[in-house]
Amino acid sequence: MNDNNTDSSQDHGDRHDHRRLGRELDLFDTDPLIGAGLPYWLPDGATVRHTLEEYIRGQERRAGYRHVYSPVLGKRELYEISGHWSHYSEDMFPPMELGSEQVVLRPSLCPHHAVIYRSRSHSYRELPLRMAELGGMYRSELSGVLGGLTRVRAIQLNDAHIFCTLDQVADEAGAALEMIRRAYEALGIDPVRYRLSLPGPGGKYVAAPELWQRSTALLTEVLDRSGLPYEAAEGEAAFYGPKIDVQVADGAGRESTLSTVQVDFHQPERFGLHYIGADGAKHRPVMVHRSIIGSVERAVAHLVEQHGGAFPPWLAPTQLVILPISDAEFPNAASLARRCAERGLRAEVAGPESGSLGARIRESRLVPYQAVIGAKEAVDDRVALRLRDGRRLEPRPAEEVVDRVAALTGAHSAELWDGSA
Repeated sequence: MNDNNTDSSQDHGDRHDHRRLGRELDLFDTDPLIGAGLPYWLPDGATVRHTLEEYIRGQERRAGYRHVYSPVLGKRELYEISGHWSHYSEDMFPPMELGSEQVVLRPSLCPHHAVIYRSRSHSYRELPLRMAELGGMYRSELSGVLGGLTRVRAIQLNDAHIFCTLDQVADEAGAALEMIRRAYEALGIDPVRYRLSLPGPGGKYVAAPELWQRSTALLTEVLDRSGLPYEAAEGEAAFYGPKIDVQVADGAGRESTLSTVQVDFHQPERFGLHYIGADGAKHRPVMVHRSIIGSVERAVAHLVEQHGGAFPPWLAPTQLVILPISDAEFPNAASLARRCAERGLRAEVAGPESGSLGARIRESRLVPYQAVIGAKEAVDDRVALRLRDGRRLEPRPAEEVVDRVAALTGAHSAELWDGSA
């Protein structure tokens, strides 16, 4: 690799390091009193996180998912049944004694969802049953590997489990890959590669060669059908089955997994899951695990680094900043802010008390839209709109600006403006 390219990549990585930008942009922070690997979210960061979570929930609802909530604690026995205790306990927090029972902070949501499925009888007519949750889970990461939002001990996971027949697996896994593609388009994320993650020598995997072979064949079929280029990687599988990993990279070229699709024959068997088939007999469902954006923490970290804090308009903490040139235009600015709020837009007024117009424009350089109101615009309720990319639009009615921005952000468009400026 060319040395200049390496330096440039490293400079980009340093410049867009989410840990530095997260603090500079007041998105999140940490405190030793709370603990390592346990970041807290400031108002702007919480806005980004909430908006991202609601987008994902909306996409899932449209795709036929039903949302549930499950506890972040479970009895040790739950994870013994799922296989996490024997294959994954080194990454789990120690059990807590509650009388004669031991409870554990969960390392995964799938055992809870298996129990929820098992709690009711299901017919083949109900399948595929798509169960989703944005839920907390916990990993006992060592202090030396913790960093920013990418390696944390408390994780909010965009998780879902599809309980389906064997004949439905390929279509459901393929649909999950398509959901990932659409989400990446809206978020402005470019995956670097797709990986078929397989077991490797020396790992702690469930000993069921036939099931591994079947699930690997299904995921290979899904990838081949999708037309996506992919490569196989040994040693990257989950303990209970292979998976498709969607890989992203930061500015310095460091790669990580953001989204996954997995096929699991193991846990349905361990939990005794079944559905009643058309023949009136009991049949075992297959469990497809999928995560569109993975952990919210890692997703936001990647978005901060990918965009340098200049988020897609629908995701930006402040979507429109209103800049009255003098105090005389403040009533117009306040009226525009109210109209934005009524349309669900996040708008702020930055008046002359915050500095010169040039200084205010520079201060709000990451905001997608800057609405300047001078004496001429105030007369007939117009604004001179500046876009974050440097384009300046001719003064136009304030209501038209609100309508256009609301339409773009409501469509989760990554574009700043549609049509000619």
